[in-house]
Amino acid sequence: MNKDQLAKVAQAMVARGKGILAADESSGTIKKRFDAIGVESTADTRRDYREFMFRTQEAMSQYISGVILYDETIRQNAKDGTSLVKLIEAAGSLPGIKVDAGVKPLPNFPGETITEGLDGLSERMAEYYKLGARFAKWRAVIDIADGIPTRGAILANAQALARYAAICQANDIVPIVEPEVLMDGGHTLERCYEVTEFVLKTLYDELYEARVFLEGTVLKPNMIVPGKKCATQATPEQVAAQTIRVFKQTVPVAVPGIAFLSGGQADVEATANLDAINKMAKLPWHVTFSYGRALQAAPQKAWSGKEANVVAAQKAFSHRAKMNGLASKGEWSKSLEG
Repeated sequence: MNKDQLAKVAQAMVARGKGILAADESSGTIKKRFDAIGVESTADTRRDYREFMFRTQEAMSQYISGVILYDETIRQNAKDGTSLVKLIEAAGSLPGIKVDAGVKPLPNFPGETITEGLDGLSERMAEYYKLGARFAKWRAVIDIADGIPTRGAILANAQALARYAAICQANDIVPIVEPEVLMDGGHTLERCYEVTEFVLKTLYDELYEARVFLEGTVLKPNMIVPGKKCATQATPEQVAAQTIRVFKQTVPVAVPGIAFLSGGQADVEATANLDAINKMAKLPWHVTFSYGRALQAAPQKAWSGKEANVVAAQKAFSHRAKMNGLASKGEWSKSLEG
């Protein structure tokens, strides 16, 4: 592996004031998003949607450090024939790629899942590097419910993440490691902390065992939040305090940055929580965002599949990107949302 290149790319991914756009929705997921706005999901509409975001100069050049793509997207060209990868690069952003094959039930572990996709991954990585990808993403999913998560399921997912990360680096691609503790269900803030702490400790044990170069990685975790169905919800300050506490307990300082997933939070909620984390403490990592819906919900609604709405949709995208860019520096305030 080229450690200097990996470290340089990882640092660029978490550059001050910038974050990562997760535009890696599978065909099934993007169809659900398009159904909600009355747009048919076709290769052309998916391209048109992502193209207008990648051509949003203010957002892409000032607030977006990298874009996670889906296999279809990394191979697509814009209407004028320019590859979408080239559009991203022209804005000064880094192309990335989702490489996992999704979650499947974990045998003998009822209610728990394992992420698949390791078979043939090294060969796919080599191809993605030629297509322009300089980082990748693999998502593990940990649910909280009665009797779960179990140690066995957490360990299996951590081992898969570590193996994926090692394969990435062998191909000079920076791995985003994403162990997502879901915010579904009725669990408390304290339970989320307890599970996340165990998940992250297990993950970094496995990354060490796999000899992963930590300076060439980016962590994409959940924040410490209560479940959506919990009777007691948390303020941004409570989320920030517990999130900071868990990362100080678990994440090595060699890791260059933490780029949070939004995990189902509303867009302004995700921004407020990120801002509170950055306002509360000086941390040894760059702490920023890697948001999907929290960046895209507003521009999707504004666009609604109509060419006439592209400018308004780009403005909506720029606004959300700017708000999160400010939050990544602890400089956001709710008054700016107007």
